Amino acid sequence: MKTEILLSTFLMMACSKKEAVTEITTGIDSAAVSDQVTVNVPADSPQNGVVSMDAVQNQQPVSGTFRATEGNKIIKTINGDMIPLTVRDEFVNDDQRYILKIKNFDRENISGEIIPENPQMNIRFNQIKLPNGETYGPFGRGMIFKFRESGEIWLIIGRSNMASGASTGKFEIQIR
Repeated sequence: MKTEILLSTFLMMACSKKEAVTEITTGIDSAAVSDQVTVNVPADSPQNGVVSMDAVQNQQPVSGTFRATEGNKIIKTINGDMIPLTVRDEFVNDDQRYILKIKNFDRENISGEIIPENPQMNIRFNQIKLPNGETYGPFGRGMIFKFRESGEIWLIIGRSNMASGASTGKFEIQIR
């Protein structure tokens, strides 16, 4: 009898446990998350340059980083002062897109490179969205762009519809 009460208590606690991740979802979370994000921070910073994804997934600010999913989109938000930076993630579906939102971007230019784990992966910088709403692209796996104004910019990454190959797998984005 005691065992049944104990098991039912654990079962009720497990069923009523609220999910710790605050995400914007319209379906099943289709993103697999890597364990770490590497951020280049100043030497006098208390961090060592590696940010735990647990804090990012739980929407807790870690040097201004946030990660959420919305349907087939993975949305990562960072502050402009975090650049240079390296982000690692994974596409598990062919139709996924990765949006890197950079708030308070005030530099004259940005450069980036996508390094997939599988060199045959069909992935590229699709567009850059500027603070005024204009978009430019497509680009390739590498890009350099010069800006005329500061504000929030978006780097939109996904498959190229003009190329073949699987667009699923792990990748790394280096932003400078």
